[in-house]
Amino acid sequence: MNDKEYIFQTKDLSIYYGNFKAVTNINLNIERNKITAIIGPSGCGKSTLLRAFNRMNELSTGTRIEGGIQFAGQDLYAPDVDPVEVRYRIGMVFQKPNPFPKSIYENIAWGARIHGYNGNMDELVENSLKKAALWDEVKDKLRQSGLALSGGQQQRLCIARALAVQPEVILMDEPASALDPIATLKIEELMQELKKDYTIVIVTHNMQQAARASDYTAMMMLSEDGKRSGTVIEFADTTKIFTRPSDKRTEGYVTGRYG
Repeated sequence: MNDKEYIFQTKDLSIYYGNFKAVTNINLNIERNKITAIIGPSGCGKSTLLRAFNRMNELSTGTRIEGGIQFAGQDLYAPDVDPVEVRYRIGMVFQKPNPFPKSIYENIAWGARIHGYNGNMDELVENSLKKAALWDEVKDKLRQSGLALSGGQQQRLCIARALAVQPEVILMDEPASALDPIATLKIEELMQELKKDYTIVIVTHNMQQAARASDYTAMMMLSEDGKRSGTVIEFADTTKIFTRPSDKRTEGYVTGRYG
């Protein structure tokens, strides 16, 4: 009996940019309150797949999907689904920290305010920063610019900003690739805390990070039909992917022998 609760379920998902098929035939079940890593070589469609989970690909003209994605049992791409609402429920943190050119306080408050939040904003800001493990470092300088923080602090500020609109999922696209090792470990430790309340899907090139931080791992490769389309070749719990992979291509990639 399967007692897992899936927050995302993709069915034969393919993603196109114009006539180019970037991702083909993805079938994944992503479990709630777990960390799922998407790994694979550059250009195999990892970020394209990640952005499909909150419809960010639609910001590029000519993008379309075939197949589908269920989010909490609902068709994420149904005609009556508002993509803006989707992006509040499914937040995103990008590769390079991108705080707004505003105060630390306003970085957190801005999204909540435009989304109609009418509770105690001071409490929301404090709680969001605490969840992002940043409050103790910035509580005395909330009116200072978010751009004055270190890179690692800026990335945690962006995570706090995403949390302030009370999402269910946080998508992370290489969130630590621009950070030093100490800041990277802080992000990984933060992820472990956040998964108690949120589902996290992360794209990473860092094999050690995937092995340390994730519960499940999806291995992507370019398909072997010569069409340069990315697909998931293996999906399993992270320990299995890194110690007993089923596919020789996965083994070659995680051991550094790929290519």
